Amino acid sequence: MSAEKHQIISDMLSLAKADNIMHEREYDFILVIAQRIGVSKEKVDELISNPLKSHVFSTELQRITQFHRLLLLMNVDQETHIVEVNALRNYGLKLGIRPEAIEQILNEMGDHENKMIPSGRLVEIFKRFYN
Repeated sequence: MSAEKHQIISDMLSLAKADNIMHEREYDFILVIAQRIGVSKEKVDELISNPLKSHVFSTELQRITQFHRLLLLMNVDQETHIVEVNALRNYGLKLGIRPEAIEQILNEMGDHENKMIPSGRLVEIFKRFYN
């Protein structure tokens, strides 16, 4: 299980560095997630220098949850760069998220305060494309 937790953090760090700048808010957000899942700050700092090779999670729920984490991370610094959007899109595709769901989510971000789509709305989008 710890390898999976390290993968979650490593993927988040990769997205945070997609624009070649890791903002303090991004780092702090990653630390909050790391703490919640039982990954130490020291391990987070190690993963910054030595990221894990990206891995696709086994269950659909894990993949959707990771996509949601990455979406939140992308918007936490309130600066959305095209390179981050493209990195999130590509990662979503790699996770097996349907392209239509990714595009709808990315298109709807601007409709919500701080580009944060409420989790209930995300559930609606995923239900639409997965049922």
